[in-house]
Amino acid sequence: MTRMHNAPFAPVAAPALPGTWKLAAGRAITLRPAQKGLLRIAHGRVWVTREGPHAGPLNALGDCVLDVGDRLAVDAGQSVVIESLLHRQPAFFTWDPVLATVAAPVRFADAVQPLQDLRSALQMAAGALVRLASGLARLAWQAMRPAPAVHASCSP
Repeated sequence: MTRMHNAPFAPVAAPALPGTWKLAAGRAITLRPAQKGLLRIAHGRVWVTREGPHAGPLNALGDCVLDVGDRLAVDAGQSVVIESLLHRQPAFFTWDPVLATVAAPVRFADAVQPLQDLRSALQMAAGALVRLASGLARLAWQAMRPAPAVHASCSP
């Protein structure tokens, strides 16, 4: 579960931005998530300070400004301070945990059935091609043979 400290926010009452948290104008909170998650700004503008160590260009040093629609991935255990930048308007945000995906082990047995199906399909296709070629050859042979002569028979 995510722990939030200095919490001047509350779940937003309907109908204003359902499913979001409200951060009062000029206030700040600290998030310390127990699992990796995604912070998304639904309304307003916030200043975000991430816990270090930081490396890279100046924008990656831990501070950034997020506007409506912006997202920020936060690692488990990383401290993040969020502060509303609009002094007369609150900011609204969502926190969505990122579920860890577990890769299923790859087994050779999983490939055996598709390979057997492919072999069977190729055998059927080869048989169909042989029958097609045989039928075409018979048709060509019949087309090349002269037609039998028709004799008129006389009856006494």
